[in-house]
Amino acid sequence: MSAHPVHFVIVRTILLILIVFYQDSLPAHVEQHHETKGVGIDERLGHSVPLDLTFREENGKPAFLKELVDRPTILAPVFFSCPDVCSFLLSNLSGAMNRLPAEPGKDFLVLAVSFDETEGPPLASEKKRLYLKMIERPFPEEAWRFLTGDLENILNLTDSVGFRFQREGKDFLHPVALIVLSSEGKITRYLYGTEILPFDLKMAILEASEGRTGPTIGKVLRFCFSYDPKGRKYVFNTLKITGIVTLIFASSFILFLVWKGRRRNFKKG
Repeated sequence: MSAHPVHFVIVRTILLILIVFYQDSLPAHVEQHHETKGVGIDERLGHSVPLDLTFREENGKPAFLKELVDRPTILAPVFFSCPDVCSFLLSNLSGAMNRLPAEPGKDFLVLAVSFDETEGPPLASEKKRLYLKMIERPFPEEAWRFLTGDLENILNLTDSVGFRFQREGKDFLHPVALIVLSSEGKITRYLYGTEILPFDLKMAILEASEGRTGPTIGKVLRFCFSYDPKGRKYVFNTLKITGIVTLIFASSFILFLVWKGRRRNFKKG
C-alpha cells in the first residue's frame, strides 16, 4: 500500500473520532450550561478583595475585613445550613488542617463566610463549634472565623472573587471552592472541589505569604473529570481522554509516514 492511501485512511479515522467525540460531548456541555447558567467562578487572580467590608462575628460583633485579612487567608464561601457540599468542604478542610505544618492564627487565617443573608451569628457559632471539634491539633478559635452579613456586603465580596451563585427556594446553586488571599487581600489561588489535600493547602498558603499567584490545578481536573449529579461524584472522562490519546498517536503516525515517504523520495532522487 502506498503512503497516500494510508494517509487517507488515517485522516478519515481521525475525522470519525472527532465527529463521535463532538457528538458525545455536545449534549453534556449544553445540559451542563443550562443547569449552571449564572453559576460558577470567574477567576480574579491578582485582583484584590475590598477590605472595607463589614460582616458579623459568631458573637454578633462587627467583623472588619481590613482587620482580619492581615496574613494569608483561606476564604470559604458557603452557606451554613447547606446539608451537602458545603458541609463536605468544611469538614474536609478541618481534616486537611490537622496535617498542615503551618501554625494557625500566625501563618494563616480561615474565613468561612455565608452567602445566605438570612443566616446569623447563632448558626455561625453552632457551625464553628462543630468544625473546630473535628480538628485534633491545637487550633485557636480566632484562627477560624464564621462570618455572616447583609446582602450588599456579601455580594461585594463574592463579586470581587468571581463567585457566582443563585438562590433556588431555600437552597442555592453555587460552585465549591476555596479562595486564598495574601495579607493585602490579593487573590493568589483557587482550590476547587470538596477534596482538599494538605500539600495543596500548604503550597497555597506559602504562595499567599509571598504574594505570588498560582495556577489552578482544578481546571485540568475538570477537563479529565465530569461531575455526575445523580451519583454526586466525579467520573473520569474516558471517551475524551481516549480520543485525545488516539488523535495524538494518529498524528504522530502520519508525521512518521510523511517523513519516511520524503526520505524514500530523497534516496530515489
